[in-house]
Amino acid sequence: MNLKRVAIIGASGYSGEELVRLLLNHPHVELVAVTSRQYAGQTLAQVFPKFAGHSHAKTLHFTEPNAELLAKQADVVFLALPHGVAAEYAMPLLDAGRMVIDLSADFRLRSAAVYKEFYAHDHPAPDLLDKAVYGLPEIYRDEIKKSVLIASPGCYPTSILLPLIPLLMAELIQPSGIIADSLSGVSGAGRKAEADYLFCECNESVRPYGMPKHRHLSEIEEQLSFAAETRVTIQFTPHLIPVNRGILTTLYLMPEKSFSDAAEMNALNEQIAACYAAAYGDEPFVHLLEGKNLPDTKNVTGTNVIEIAWRLDPRTGRLIVMSAEDNLIKGASGQAIQSMNLVCGFPETAGLV
Repeated sequence: MNLKRVAIIGASGYSGEELVRLLLNHPHVELVAVTSRQYAGQTLAQVFPKFAGHSHAKTLHFTEPNAELLAKQADVVFLALPHGVAAEYAMPLLDAGRMVIDLSADFRLRSAAVYKEFYAHDHPAPDLLDKAVYGLPEIYRDEIKKSVLIASPGCYPTSILLPLIPLLMAELIQPSGIIADSLSGVSGAGRKAEADYLFCECNESVRPYGMPKHRHLSEIEEQLSFAAETRVTIQFTPHLIPVNRGILTTLYLMPEKSFSDAAEMNALNEQIAACYAAAYGDEPFVHLLEGKNLPDTKNVTGTNVIEIAWRLDPRTGRLIVMSAEDNLIKGASGQAIQSMNLVCGFPETAGLV
């Protein structure tokens, strides 16, 4: 089999580093280019000694990002760049006929106006928004297979959307009054030197941030509105916790049908279980927990898996749904490679198990 040639623009960040790790060991691709202005001229092994055991890491050098050159070198280009910057590279790469998988927020929204509202500047390539497919494989698998521009979801949205979309589509929960509490490891903020993310500021500390209008709300609410076929507005509170990686999300929901006794609660629980089984029972990267088990970041760290569990609370009448994922893999790089596998016709689990 001929290997697909892949490149990573912005390979020195946390998500970029995970892309490097996964692609170096992917059975169907060859990593041909990695870019970083900061590390241009150095080899992968010099910048990331953990990869020194891979012979390719000793010969592959970081370069300055150049879309025209990368279009000649690679078939697939991953953009692990900040929002507003990624679109600048996506446009010439797409014009050159290359597949682009963007890990930034530049193509996750359908509306340029919503993008401006949440990101505080005009969208750099509004004409491409209709061409992008939201890269949530479990929901948009068929669309992803036909796409050349994939907008890989954010880590918080993945932890919220995968548990919620099947319930909304099955009309098992009310689309109003949804509350999402999420806790994320510090790597979710990216590899940057800011006081808020220094060890002494994060260690032994848990704090909320991005209140009350975190940027990820834009794509979360848009995707939930598509699923519910009505406008959905949620309350979302992200928290920073003193771990390197992982996201735990707890969702507080009102069922469409209330339950007043054990029989009604058991019937609703069976409907929820059937809904999730139909949506994710055959999905390799969604683990539906049974019995007393609850999502735990230690179970998913380093994997492309999301764990989901739920409980009905007879005291409040609410449905509580919980999820756990690795923010850098299922919430970023692993999910992006999962989409690449679909487009390229590889086994969906290739390079991810």
